[in-house]
Parts: sequence; C-alpha cells; structure tokens
Amino acid sequence: MIFETNSSQETFALGEKLGRKCCPGQVYTLTGDLGTGKTVLAQGFARGLGIDEPVNSPTFTILQVYKEGRIPFYHFDVYRIADVEEMEEIGYEDCFYGEGVCLIEWAELIAELLPKDTIKITLEKDLEKGFDYRKITVEETAE
Repeated sequence: MIFETNSSQETFALGEKLGRKCCPGQVYTLTGDLGTGKTVLAQGFARGLGIDEPVNSPTFTILQVYKEGRIPFYHFDVYRIADVEEMEEIGYEDCFYGEGVCLIEWAELIAELLPKDTIKITLEKDLEKGFDYRKITVEETAE
C-alpha cells in the first residue's frame, strides 16, 4: 500500500494508525534517507500503542523499550551498528520473537537477522511535490 503525506502531522497520524493495528510478534522495518520522517512515524506508532511518554530515535542506545502501551514496543535504531554481533549482545531475538512489536530504523543494515515475515515501511521525499511531501510504502514480506 502506498500513502502520501504532506506534513509531519500526517506522517505521525499514519504511524498512529499502524500502531493501533499492529499485533504481538510483528516486526516493522523503517527505511529511508535521513530526514524522511522515520522518527516522526515511530512517534505516531507509539501513540497508536497507547504510549504517551516521549519517543525519540535510540541512535546511541540502539534499543529503547516501552512497556506502558497495550503491548511492549521495541524501538530499534541500528544506524550505528558496526557488526551484527552487537545485536546479539542486546538480545534482539527476545524482541523479534517475543510478545511485543518491533520497529527498526535503518533495518537494511541488519537484513540477515530479520525474520522472514516483516512489514517493510519505506519513506521517500519528492521535493518537486513539496518540502513536506512523503511517499510512504507499506508492504508485507514473506520468504
């Protein structure tokens, strides 16, 4: 499915809609260049789960866990991962295959670790359509 947003509020709202519909055990990947709205979408996703606390990209911690929503939310930002072994050190499998939902920014950097069934979200800018325009593609993958 393809969505088009024209403001950070619309991107947030799409994330919120996805967060309301997600189920335990799902893994969502976020792909897009810097500044495409991955963190805004993640913040909306958290709100859709019923999380009211501030959600920021866990760039330096790699993983932020939120347990106050309807299901645990594991928010990864693997931009700074130098080696996939770092993911093992933080216990990624417990998150990927647990009772919560995962959202992984820069997931392409750990592609070999991702479960077969993921929901891939790609965010793209198109400056010809405006500075705040985003094309957001949501697709389920299965191997």
